[in-house]
Amino acid sequence: QVQLVESGGGLVQPGGSLRLSCAASGSIYSINAMGWYRQAPGNQRELAALITTRGLTNYADSVKGRFTISRDNAKNTVSLQMNNLKPEDTAVYYCYADVAARYWGQGTQVTVSS
Repeated sequence: QVQLVESGGGLVQPGGSLRLSCAASGSIYSINAMGWYRQAPGNQRELAALITTRGLTNYADSVKGRFTISRDNAKNTVSLQMNNLKPEDTAVYYCYADVAARYWGQGTQVTVSS
């Protein structure tokens, strides 16, 4: 089993910044892709950003230029720096890890509102 623990969500005004972090623990031999998905009320869960073991990244078009994903392979952690946040970024953000099977964190709320 693999556990993913997220931190860093909260309430921020439009134009503000937040940093999400996720730490993986448990029966880990190697982690393939890690990343962040998000789900707004009434919407399907969607990819926000993904990063491979080698550092290749993939971003949703809506967050390109504003979000930056990074990971520390030695520590099994992944982070998401979110800048210039918009109200439409409001969602529950879920950490994701591909460790032979797909694992998800419990989710952390990000609310962008004035």
